Amino acid sequence: MPDIGNLSGLSQFWVYLSASPLLGLTMTLCAYLAAHRITTFFKGAPLANPVAISIALVAGGLWLSGMSYQRYFAGAQFVHFLLGPATVALALPLVRQLPRLRKAGRALALALVLGSVTAIVSSVAIALLLGASPQLAATLGPKSATSPIAMAVSERLGGIPAFTAATVIATGIFGAITGPWLFDRLRIASPLARGFALGLASHGIGTARAFQVNAEMGAFAGLAMGLNGALTALVAPWLVPVAIGWLG
Repeated sequence: MPDIGNLSGLSQFWVYLSASPLLGLTMTLCAYLAAHRITTFFKGAPLANPVAISIALVAGGLWLSGMSYQRYFAGAQFVHFLLGPATVALALPLVRQLPRLRKAGRALALALVLGSVTAIVSSVAIALLLGASPQLAATLGPKSATSPIAMAVSERLGGIPAFTAATVIATGIFGAITGPWLFDRLRIASPLARGFALGLASHGIGTARAFQVNAEMGAFAGLAMGLNGALTALVAPWLVPVAIGWLG
């Protein structure tokens, strides 16, 4: 490891880092730390979303450095690997909410079905009404599920998985930014209702936003994210073609 105590050392360090897969990991961590500071400075304001800021910083860094996404991901995949354990860890705060979950089970089940079906059908309907092709409509159908599930469903439907991933991220960021504002306007104060709705509509990014508010809201957002992903995988492969055939 080069000495980074002077300008020459910094130059050597950059040469070392730029030739290492660790550059992608370093860029990711630095971007998120900077985004977290910005979010903290603005006292957690919805528009100062750390995920959106991190994406902008990483994209800007890749553009300025001329680095390909494949080379960046060779280092960033270490963070990507942690998505699995992090998702499983969402079950821990949910265990503390089991008494409330039992009481609200029927209402949550109804909200899950209605919310999932509405997310799928509305995406397809809006796309077709705006003149999109059936392939693009199929691409947008599973956008409210978490990325791996949405991409797999999109591929099965003949959509464009890469574009689905982009819409999933955009949906999550939009929901995380506008969700709290909308809940306030509708006078929805229950952490259970707010968290479940945010996780259902905005998957992981919405869940992260819910955890920023409190652990209870985050627990129900994590539950909704997991259940909606499973339901979307089961329902979307037949519901999307039906919607396209009916609306098209």
